[in-house]
Amino acid sequence: MSGTVTMYSTTWCGYCRRLKSQMDREGIAYNEINIEHDPQSAAFVEKANGGNQTVPTVLVVGSTGTEAVMTNPSLAQVKQALAA
Repeated sequence: MSGTVTMYSTTWCGYCRRLKSQMDREGIAYNEINIEHDPQSAAFVEKANGGNQTVPTVLVVGSTGTEAVMTNPSLAQVKQALAA
């Protein structure tokens, strides 16, 4: 699959660990950014989630250049966004 995936996460987030393992299993490459160590990324997550630091927040740029920001998406949602 072409496109890019950026996952905004924390070290303690179980939902983040689950999505990472699913993407690893499917061979989906992603860039992970820990919002606890990157204030700009934390601000991006807050803006995407009504002021909350909800993770995983995932930014997908699909194969046609379409961008999608999703909060706690399923693996199927990530795959669909990558194909868009």
